[in-house]
Amino acid sequence: MIFLQTIAVAFAMFSAIPCPQPVWTEKNMRYSMCAFPLVGLACGLFWWIWVALMNGLGGTNLLQAAGLCIIPVLVTGGIHLDGYADTSDALASGASPERKKEILKDPQCGAFAVIRLCVWFIAYFALCASIHWNTQALWCMTFVFVLERCLSGFAVTAFPMAKNTGLAHMFAQTADKIRVRNLLIAASAVVVLLLVVVGGLAGGVMALAAGWILWRYHRIAMREFGGITGDLAGWFLQRAELWMLAALATVQMLEKMQ
Repeated sequence: MIFLQTIAVAFAMFSAIPCPQPVWTEKNMRYSMCAFPLVGLACGLFWWIWVALMNGLGGTNLLQAAGLCIIPVLVTGGIHLDGYADTSDALASGASPERKKEILKDPQCGAFAVIRLCVWFIAYFALCASIHWNTQALWCMTFVFVLERCLSGFAVTAFPMAKNTGLAHMFAQTADKIRVRNLLIAASAVVVLLLVVVGGLAGGVMALAAGWILWRYHRIAMREFGGITGDLAGWFLQRAELWMLAALATVQMLEKMQ
């Protein structure tokens, strides 16, 4: 029962997929970050379904790319994009760390958030339209959706918090940090291995991109905010996804040139 409740907590918090709404307790939240990557599996599953549907109906490349761009937003309800937008505003402010944390809490969407969201969506859509979505590419992106959430969950249990309030702090406080951290490290290693085995060069480059963005996440969070927050976690996830998608597109283009 606790196992299913733990999964339900993760899906209730990090997805828009209808699911039971258990009362959050210390027990069912203890390992909820370990269930977070399952939301990534759901994103990957819907990508497979959409590509199969487009192939069956003879959908255009642009329509297929639009669906791939929209699916993660529909699955997650845009929760991570909200963090990306808030963090973009805070980083662009050039203010002190304390003022940046205040901007993160501002419900209004600033100009830089709008600009960077538009750029993000244009880049994501263009990359989806430029990739040949064969079985290998679809498996790679399925692993991407899982890996970025493994790394995000790891960061919540391993990186310092910027404040002692908010959802990220709550999940970090209720988690069995050592066990959750070790489980997510092991899961990340397995996913990286699968990514390299299935994706070859593309998978390896995508894994390197994920590592680079994780390093940058820690560095920027500590320098600009004094730690991580829930908004920064969303910012990291969206950046990691875009960079790994770009790595896949780049390797495919280079392989076509040979």
